[in-house]
Amino acid sequence: MSELAVILGLSGPKLTAAERTFFRDANPWGFILFARNVENPEQVKRLTSDIRDTVGRNCLIFVDQEGGRVQRLRSPHWRPYPSGAVFQNLYNQNESWGRRAAYLSYRLIADDLRKVGITANCAPVLDLPTRKSDPIISDRAFGTESVQVIDIAHAAMAGLMSGGVAPVVKHIPGHGRAEVDSHKALPRIKVSRQTLERTDFIPFRALSDAPMAMTAHAVYESNSRSAVTVSKKTLTELVRAAIGFNGLVMSDDLDMKALSGGLTRKTERALAAGCDIALQCSGKLPDMVRVAKGASYLENRALERAQIAENCTDYITEFDRDFAQAEFELLLEHQDIMQAAA
Repeated sequence: MSELAVILGLSGPKLTAAERTFFRDANPWGFILFARNVENPEQVKRLTSDIRDTVGRNCLIFVDQEGGRVQRLRSPHWRPYPSGAVFQNLYNQNESWGRRAAYLSYRLIADDLRKVGITANCAPVLDLPTRKSDPIISDRAFGTESVQVIDIAHAAMAGLMSGGVAPVVKHIPGHGRAEVDSHKALPRIKVSRQTLERTDFIPFRALSDAPMAMTAHAVYESNSRSAVTVSKKTLTELVRAAIGFNGLVMSDDLDMKALSGGLTRKTERALAAGCDIALQCSGKLPDMVRVAKGASYLENRALERAQIAENCTDYITEFDRDFAQAEFELLLEHQDIMQAAA
C-alpha cells in the first residue's frame, strides 16, 4: 500500500482504537511525538512499537529533541541537553571544543531516541538570528555567523547520523530574520535576495546533503508574496536552486497561525508547492482526517527522497555511552570555568 505524504501526531501516551483504525487505513509516511505522548522510556518504546505494528512497516518516528527549550524527552527519565547557544559559547572559546561537544550531545541524544524507537530528530537548527529577531529562535541557534553555525551543525548532524537517527535541518531557507513567531503570525523577510545569499542561505547550502529539511513559515518578499511552505516559486528558486537542497522537504506544522485557511487546503497547497511531506502535529483525529483529505500518496522523486531518509537509520557506529558522557561533562565544565573567569 502506498504511503500518504504526511507526518502526523497522536493524542496521548498510547494509541486509541480510533487512531489505530485511521492510521491503518490512511497509512501516513511518518509520525511525530510531543510531550503529551511521553511518560517514561518503557511507555515510549511500547508506543513506537504499536505505531509500527499498526501501519505494518518500520516507519520513521520523529521528535523535536534539540536540547534547551526544545526537548520533548525530559528528566527524570532523560538528561537535559544544552541549547545551541552553549555550543556557540564553547566554540568561541575553542573551536574544537564546540564541535566536539555538539557531536557528543547529539550522539547521546541519538542513543536516547533509538532506545525507545524514535528514528528521526527535527534538528539541527541552521537559522541565523539578528538583533531584531523574535526570540522564538534565540538560544536555539548555534550562532549569528554562518561559519560557526556550519561547523557546529555539521558536528550535530554527524552525531545523529552515527547513532542511526535521521536529522531534519531547519528552517529552510532561514527563519533567523523573522520578527514575529510563526506559531502566532506570518513573518515577512524584507531583505534583498543578495543579502540572503550572503547570509541566511549559506548554512543551508553547506548542509545541503542533509536527508531532510523543514520549511520556514515565512514570506521572502524579494521572491514571493506567499509563505515558503505554500510557494512553488520560493521552493523551486530558493530552496532547490539557490541553496541546492535535493533532500526531502517537509513543511513546518500546518497548525501554525502563519498559514491561513483550513487544514485540507493547507495540505493541498504545501504539497502542490513542492513540499514532499506535510507535517501536522495536533494529534486531534478530526484534524488528521482533514489533512488526509488534502494529501496525496508518495511517488516519483518525493518517494525516492523519503526512501533515502529512511535509509539513514540503517547504520549505527560503535558507541561507549559512559565514556561519551564523561567527555561531554568535561567539555561543559570547561565552559563553566571560562564563564566564571570572564
